[in-house]
This record gives sequence, structure tokens and C-alpha cells, in this order.
Amino acid sequence: MSKPSVPWCSVSATVDVISGKWKPTILYYLKDQPRRFNELRRLTPYITQRMLTLQLRALENDGIISRTVLGQVPPSVEYAITDRGLTLAPLLDQMGDWGEAYVRRSEEGAAREDATAPTSTAGSAAPRS
Repeated sequence: MSKPSVPWCSVSATVDVISGKWKPTILYYLKDQPRRFNELRRLTPYITQRMLTLQLRALENDGIISRTVLGQVPPSVEYAITDRGLTLAPLLDQMGDWGEAYVRRSEEGAAREDATAPTSTAGSAAPRS
């Protein structure tokens, strides 16, 4: 018995390629210049080495980035965005702009809440009898 046909969705296709906690961040850092593995680790300090490796492999398998072994001692690997991956640049830039605006609004909202919150005065509680 075959699976029922599911309607194709272009947004789902995009999300399948760039989904994951780290893929958009990795692509954002690669869109302007090639980077080495350890440079990507420094730019994304909370990612584990294993997860970075897995995410890079997945992006490479999808043709979004390329991996080049540099002929030097010790061997080094450089990752670069491909022409196909560059087509994601406008989306990545928009995601970056949205994220900056979101953080700014969140910080402004928190500052407003702090400014309007009643101030506590230490030691002003009425004495207990």
C-alpha cells in the first residue's frame, strides 16, 4: 500500500534545507566569506564540535555549502557558500534584520517595564508586633 500523496509546499522545502538550531547561523557567517571550521566554532560558541560537523555535512550534502581541504600542514578545511546557497542570502539578511529589531524591541520593553515598576525600599516594611 502506498502513502497518500501530500501536497508539496515550497516553504516546507526551504525549511527542510535550513532547519535546525544552527544552520541559519552557519549560513549567515558563510554568506560573505569562506571560513574554517575553528572560525565557525568561535563565531558560534554554544555549538558543540559534533553538532557543527553534522550541520556542515548536511548543508554540504544539500549543495548549499562546499568543503575544501587546504593543502597545508596541519591539514585545514575551509567551508564556503555555493551559488545555490547564495540564493538564500536575502532570506538570511532579512532574518538578521528581523532578529535585531526583535531584540531591540524586547530590550526597550524590558527597560519600560523596569522604569514603570514600583521601586522597593529595603527596610520599609512595618515592624511586626
